[in-house]
Amino acid sequence: MLPIKNIRRIIAKASQQPTYALHAARMRILSTLSHRFLNGRSALPETISLLLTYRCNLHCQMCGQWGEHGSLKSLPSAITKRYLELPLIERLIEEVRSFHPTITLFGGEPLLHPQWEEVVKRIKGAGLRCNMISNGILLKKKAEEAVRLGLDEIIFSLDGPAVVHDRIRGGKGVFRRALEGFQHLQRVKKRYGEKRPRVNVNTVIWEENQGILQEIVEQAGRFGAQTITFHHLIFADQKAFDETERVTQAALAFGSPDWAGFILDELPRIDPERIIAQKRLIERGKTAVPAFFYPNLSDEEIRSYYSSFSFLPSSYKRRCLSPWMVAYVLPNGTIKPCLSLGYAMGDLHEASFKEIWNGERAVQFRRFMKERGYFPVCPRCTEFSRF
Repeated sequence: MLPIKNIRRIIAKASQQPTYALHAARMRILSTLSHRFLNGRSALPETISLLLTYRCNLHCQMCGQWGEHGSLKSLPSAITKRYLELPLIERLIEEVRSFHPTITLFGGEPLLHPQWEEVVKRIKGAGLRCNMISNGILLKKKAEEAVRLGLDEIIFSLDGPAVVHDRIRGGKGVFRRALEGFQHLQRVKKRYGEKRPRVNVNTVIWEENQGILQEIVEQAGRFGAQTITFHHLIFADQKAFDETERVTQAALAFGSPDWAGFILDELPRIDPERIIAQKRLIERGKTAVPAFFYPNLSDEEIRSYYSSFSFLPSSYKRRCLSPWMVAYVLPNGTIKPCLSLGYAMGDLHEASFKEIWNGERAVQFRRFMKERGYFPVCPRCTEFSRF
């Protein structure tokens, strides 16, 4: 349920938000027990993630959606420009409010949703926790509403100091605009006497920032971050993708085109020894912002991770519990048990959330997932090591 390797990060976040942490732990325990005993059925999820839109105002180099090999770039605009409809969100929130899941808003860029304020208002009005994953460049315009409505947390993606961040994010002035947004957010919070939304930074380790991780920790402090978490780059080769397609097509007749955005022809030019050395310095030193690595791989695991396409962690359990913990709602109302796998449990236009969550297709997928433990692409996914 709570990987011991993640315990330092878990304690740090729980100390900031103890009530939320206790509720999340209870929900995870119930889902873990479901995985063990309920044969594909599950307790209600800890988190429901709303993909408000596929649209994004940046094209980040390593992004599986809009990056160089992004899976969304070949889709018709009728799909990529669609927004999750407010009436559907309202109905969903009314149904799930009784079990108090965390609602996470993401995309694309969630702040591009034309009714973003109304979405947050409905979620917070139902007494639910609301997080948002954002690139921050529209935050200055939305900061007042974010504080006033009670948004709980913003997870901001930071790639480095201005020059590096702008280059990776694919736009000039991106760092400056995001920084101005978060600095304005700090002023608004102070004016309202509020601590929320809390700010936590995520950084994906990438070829262009692999040597400046300590500097990125310092930069995170400028954005008012409570924590920074370094994520290992998600990538796979064609062999792992093809084998996943073969297995899933044969068993449940689904493919996973979203993973195509993470396929590389050759290993990323990331030196594991540089990562290991900086990780040691960051973890042993006193940093301006508490810093963590996720998944928290051992030195040998880091070497294996970046030196071979064949990777399987030895310090984490080799199974994925995410389909018992999290539901993903796409802009068209489809609900998935995994964001990157192309399997749909149901459609909110046709059934209620609870009917879908433990419906026939959901149970079928979880049974197959428990039987296999994971698919060939899964060990690179952050969800694989989360629970």
